[in-house]
Amino acid sequence: MKKIGILFGQENTFPQAFVDRINSKKEKGITAELAKVNKVIQGETNEYAVLIDRISQDVPFYRGYLKNASLSGTAVINNPFWWSADEKFFNNALSVKLKVPVPKTVLLPSNQHPQDTNSDSFRNLDYPLDWEGIFDYVGFPAFFKPFSGGGWKNVYKLHNKEEFFNAYSETGQLVMMLQEAIEFDDYFRCYCIDRKDVRIMRYDPRQPHHLRYVQNPLPVEANLLKTVEKYVLELNHGLGYDFNTVEFAVREGIPIAIDFCNPAPDADLKSVGEENFEWVVEAAANMAIRKAKEYKEGMNNLTWGTFIDSFVNNKQLKSYKTQK
Repeated sequence: MKKIGILFGQENTFPQAFVDRINSKKEKGITAELAKVNKVIQGETNEYAVLIDRISQDVPFYRGYLKNASLSGTAVINNPFWWSADEKFFNNALSVKLKVPVPKTVLLPSNQHPQDTNSDSFRNLDYPLDWEGIFDYVGFPAFFKPFSGGGWKNVYKLHNKEEFFNAYSETGQLVMMLQEAIEFDDYFRCYCIDRKDVRIMRYDPRQPHHLRYVQNPLPVEANLLKTVEKYVLELNHGLGYDFNTVEFAVREGIPIAIDFCNPAPDADLKSVGEENFEWVVEAAANMAIRKAKEYKEGMNNLTWGTFIDSFVNNKQLKSYKTQK
């Protein structure tokens, strides 16, 4: 019997619905459950063929458990090694290489020295930074946010350099990035499951959290939707994420990727709405079943993006369609 498990935290609706959906399909030799973790011994074989990870970003113990599980062949979604290494600034840099439009973005050192460092630790840093050049490149208004993280924590919208320096002084040891603010005409949040199934959702980040998914949206021009879907697939093939969301701000008809490092995206019934919830439960269940069927004990059953593949095989990074 091949077992599919899901690791989760405070969310209540998606995990049980995911398990119930898989079991309702009665696939021969496959069962799903809410994962149980107890004694974790180095290199010990794991009981799960597939594990869906919804919580290790907040619980480092689970991240270690998932890396260990992957050694015995468990297909961990998303890849815990890549998720540990990834961050939002790199996402933007990769997007530039994939020719997916992104806001102008600059990485900045932390305002305060990291713990156990001093000024000697920064002798390679050419300081003061070229602030005027940075501001001219990004422009105002701009968003100022951590280069790694999520949940809209420590995010500022700034209108001039005085506001920037005031905000910078509040960020302590956080590594931040300054990013062009996109004044958008439309906005989408898109699920991408299994790097092939895409759900484009009308979204309004200016609304309270529970109202952001637009109900009964107006029709969208077909070519715009086609471009959004293409960019979603490009990014997730490049990064290697099997369960992710991508956000686009549309300015003058051009979709600009705003945020696409969400490997444990919101899937709660109350926030995403019934139709979106039904879609993500079904798509995630089908992906997990497919991966369970393909599971081979002791093999590397993790997903790696074309970015990694291009370096391992000394190939030029290209779009996923070109590499098929």
